[in-house]
This record gives sequence, C-alpha cells and structure tokens, in this order.
Amino acid sequence: MILLRKIRLPLASLGWRLPYTPCNRFSSSSKRSGAFNWVSFGLAGSLMAIISTGVYFYKDYKKKQFEMNHLRSLGKPAIGGPFDLIDQDEKPFTSKNLLGKWAILYFGFTHCPDVCPEELEKVTKVVEIIDKRHGTGKLIPVFITVDPARDTPSLIKEYLKEFSPKFIGLTGDKRAIDSVCKRYRVYYSSGPKDADSDYIVDHTIIMYLLDPEGQFCSYFGQNKSANMIADEIDTEIMKKEDKGWFSKR
Repeated sequence: MILLRKIRLPLASLGWRLPYTPCNRFSSSSKRSGAFNWVSFGLAGSLMAIISTGVYFYKDYKKKQFEMNHLRSLGKPAIGGPFDLIDQDEKPFTSKNLLGKWAILYFGFTHCPDVCPEELEKVTKVVEIIDKRHGTGKLIPVFITVDPARDTPSLIKEYLKEFSPKFIGLTGDKRAIDSVCKRYRVYYSSGPKDADSDYIVDHTIIMYLLDPEGQFCSYFGQNKSANMIADEIDTEIMKKEDKGWFSKR
C-alpha cells in the first residue's frame, strides 16, 4: 500500500507573491502636495465660474444696449415725443427744455381729491432720493395737466407749492394737451358736472421717465413705492452713464 504524503510548498516557489506596499509610499510631503493640488483646482474652478458669469452679464448688457440703440435708430418710439406747452409762469415750454436732464412726468389735475396728491407726494420723495444719490437737480419732476379748462398756469403754480418748488407745471389749450397725452398713451375723460359745476377727470395713473436725450426709457405704475421707483431710475442712470461693472472709468 502506497502512502501519499501531503507536501507543503512555500508560496514563493509556486510563483505567488503577496502584494507589497512600501511604508513610505504615502509620505507626509505627498499628502501636502495632494492637498495643495486640490486647493489649486478649487480656486481655478471658482475663478473660471466668476469669469464665465461676468462674461454672461457683459454680453447681456451689450445686447440690451444694442437693442435700445436699434429701436431709437428706427425713429418710431412707441411712447413719448415732442410737445409744446406753457409752464406755471406762463412761459412757453417745450420738450427741448428738458434735454440734458433726467425727467419724471406725471399727468393729473389740480382738483383731484386723492390719487394725484398721493402720486405727486411720491414723485417728490423719488426726487429727494435721487438727489441724495446723484446730486441736486439730477431728476426734474414735471406735472402735466389733463384738465386745461380749469388748470391755469397760476392755479398750477399754487397747487405745486404744496409738494415741491422743483416741480415744473405745464398746461396748454385742449389741442396741445390732447397731443401730448396721445404721444404718451395717456387716457383722460371728464366726468359729469355736479350742482356746483365741479367734475372729476378720469385719467391714466402712470409716471414716465425720460433720459437726458428726451427719450422715454421707463414707466412706473401706481402700485410701486417711491423707493422702488428710485431704485429703477438709479439703474437706468447707471446704465446710461456707464457706471456699471464693465464701464469705462
């Protein structure tokens, strides 16, 4: 009977080798180098993100600027245009008198019981805010009557004293008022007279912003506060005068 003996051979003799990792493979200097590389990568990524965002906003700004210039070059503004009226001192006043200044226009009438006084107070506040930010006289407030039959220059002058001496009050004959209202898409209609021959004028409640070139550039509804309007005007001024991030200083 032949006995088979179990033979134990060393693993090395069979060509097997255990994986070997030197103790100094991950030295402290390597760890520091790896950490430095990750930090560098992160900073580079953040920088690229900032540059990409800046390029995007710059292109968007230039696109809007191009579109605005293109619309103006067509010579067919949807809102605004020249007008020829009379101011509160009974002197001729045209749209050319506003050139070189930012102007905010409001259409109303002196016999208005509530809405007009509230909106004119708002305009006054807006002008005060813009004056603090850009200097006195930056924004000119203009009141244009939609009730030329009753709103004489002297009456408008007294009425506007209750709000601000900076106001320019304008009136004219019905044809002139109809013309300026049509240009600014302002609706107005006189209501029936009461026993005292008094009446209310229903009209559009909107403020219009004109740039120093006399071009319409924005409008503000009754729902906006003085601070909201001032912020929007501030933005328009910054864009127009190239005081944004990418402006030439």
